Amino acid sequence: MRVRIDRDECIACATCWEFCEEVFEEGPDDGLSQIVEQYRVDGDVALGEVPDEQDCVQDAADDCPVAIIHIEES
Repeated sequence: MRVRIDRDECIACATCWEFCEEVFEEGPDDGLSQIVEQYRVDGDVALGEVPDEQDCVQDAADDCPVAIIHIEES
């Protein structure tokens, strides 16, 4: 599945990386959510290609208080 984060709208609440640390992490430079390096597309910290079995991605998207995590089926 493809995962996109609208980082401009991120409030750095930590919900996504607490729910799904396999896919999301806190950006070291700005504290905003980003995709872990393993799943990034072309090095883009806001775009990832994640295996479908990563169920926690949907939980993170559902619980994001500002709804900035978008999931598309590949």
